[in-house]
Amino acid sequence: MTDKHKDKRFKDIYKKIPLDEIPWNNEQPPELLVELVESGQVKAGKVLDFGCGLGNYAIWLAGKGFDVVGVDVSPTAIKIAKLNAKRKKVKCKFVVGDVTGSWADFGTGFDFVYDWGLLHHIMPENRDKFVENVHGVLKAGGKYLSMCFNEKDIAFEGTGKYRQTKLGTAVYLSSQIELRELFGKFFRIIDFRVIEIAGKIMTHVFNYCFMESNL
Repeated sequence: MTDKHKDKRFKDIYKKIPLDEIPWNNEQPPELLVELVESGQVKAGKVLDFGCGLGNYAIWLAGKGFDVVGVDVSPTAIKIAKLNAKRKKVKCKFVVGDVTGSWADFGTGFDFVYDWGLLHHIMPENRDKFVENVHGVLKAGGKYLSMCFNEKDIAFEGTGKYRQTKLGTAVYLSSQIELRELFGKFFRIIDFRVIEIAGKIMTHVFNYCFMESNL
């Protein structure tokens, strides 16, 4: 799937599928993100949320005093995210953007960056640049959380690391070894786990990697 076709597929999802049936659209923030905030490992500051979708997690963080920028490739998702933030009376900035393209509109000087379920949609040939860009928008000592499907996940069609979802999107299933190599160029890994997380349809196996900028 080319980047152009990939982007179109994600845009179509928010137009053609009922919002409550989109697998990753959860209004409540995930427990792991809540734990990072409530434990003080991630302190209130400037946050960049990649693949923000309808803005649910960004809005939750904004309600906790964070200055949040949410980015998604879907104009429909960003439009709804803005409406959701207005409805909940919280201030968030939402930007339409492709994380494999220009980052000029995202800003810099972030204290925390996270991608929850985004990295597995970025193919290996684009990942080095993506991680380099994440590092580039963070402050020195800034934190980065990445959540992506582990190679042991069996929820998808096909074999090997490249798989297809029921929504027609492509995913790449990563091992811990390759992610340590990918992230280790720019980050000190604080916590790396392979964990199971229950989704709307079934349980998935995720790589959870919480990091700190090492430069």
